[in-house]
Amino acid sequence: MIAFCTTVKNRTPHLRNTLPRNLADNRDYADLKFIILDYGDRDGLLYYLSTNHAHDIQSGRVIVYSYRTDGPFAMGHAKNLAHRCGLVEGADILVNLDADNYTGPGFAQYVADQMSGSPNSFLWANIIPGQGKSFRGCNGRICVTRNQFILAGGYDEKFDTWSPDDKCFNGRLQRLGFCPIEIDRQYLRAIPHSDGVRFREYPHAQRNVYEYEQKVTECTNTIANWGRVGCGEVYRNFDFSNTPMELLPIPTRIFGIGLHKTATNSLHKALGILGIDSAHWGSARRARAIWTEMKECGRSATIEGHHASNDLPIGLLYRELDMAYPGSKFILTVRDESRWLASVENHWKYDRNPYRHTWDTDCFTHQMHKMLYGCRWPGRETFINRYRRHLAEVVQYFRNRPGDLLVLNPDAGEGWTELCRFLSLPVPPVPYPVEFVTKEVR
Repeated sequence: MIAFCTTVKNRTPHLRNTLPRNLADNRDYADLKFIILDYGDRDGLLYYLSTNHAHDIQSGRVIVYSYRTDGPFAMGHAKNLAHRCGLVEGADILVNLDADNYTGPGFAQYVADQMSGSPNSFLWANIIPGQGKSFRGCNGRICVTRNQFILAGGYDEKFDTWSPDDKCFNGRLQRLGFCPIEIDRQYLRAIPHSDGVRFREYPHAQRNVYEYEQKVTECTNTIANWGRVGCGEVYRNFDFSNTPMELLPIPTRIFGIGLHKTATNSLHKALGILGIDSAHWGSARRARAIWTEMKECGRSATIEGHHASNDLPIGLLYRELDMAYPGSKFILTVRDESRWLASVENHWKYDRNPYRHTWDTDCFTHQMHKMLYGCRWPGRETFINRYRRHLAEVVQYFRNRPGDLLVLNPDAGEGWTELCRFLSLPVPPVPYPVEFVTKEVR
């Protein structure tokens, strides 16, 4: 599903012109919703929508969210709120569409075609100065996937002015490895207006634009907001009598820090069922890249390419990961000691572990095991002592931060209830997965 996300604060005159035409120009694309965020508007927005678009709202084509604030318009926060509302509605693709923007006929279909044909790309409006005022207002048009928005942390909410926020977002997406595709100019038209309209809601910021532009060009980060992306309370479709919906922080990253054979494959599968882009071991080459990047750079481009990562060497790096990615959640998978010991001993045997032979062709796996256990061929006492020490050290490290650590024991019947409560997600209607059980005999 595609969500066109529009924030409005005292821009109702613009929306009166653009929304009806944009609805008409995209009527043939069924899987599309227009998300309109009322960001403390005092210009008659809700009255206009309720009287002129009641049918669109009733059909679900237009969804209206309201964020009640008397404060100034905060560009980054407002856009993130609108995009978060799009995620709530189930959007796979998020399109920032300013209130003064026209989409042009068939834009939703164009977005779907471009994004499906280039899954590792995003769309943006490359507006060159001097090419006409009707193009100028489209600078903020960016189309991203759900996962791209989450990985980058959305729009950086430090910006309280017009212009730098979309450039910063664009740069972080590229540094994360996503390829920018320019939107065809036939879809880029806007209502011409002066900068006075843009800065009416935040006149203090006009003098800071150049300073912010400099910060954008000097920026090297890949993630913004560290989990606090578009947080706040919103009301859906004028329902102000009930409790508002609270948009909570999204974890910057999710790390499974249990040792191997503690149901890390099952956790990886469970996160995927919850719609979270998760990476497991993958290969020794990937593990080596993570280890080297974290130790040499203090961050890992390999890790940043996924929202969740678990299995070795993640469990050995939880302190460094906590420092590098504040706002993250950590899941320590544990098992019954006797069952874990039997499983990990089998993991070392050629006739019980189908992947055991690959260790001997790649030196990093043995090197990592030596870092973990102190030797390449640990015995039962070494195994169990290291397991207990890891559990104790992790619990001690997070002792004053219970909201950041979940200790999950599938052997004790724990699964969806604990995991979904920890991540503030609904429980899926399927059994908690059990993956990669070591065979007793091959």
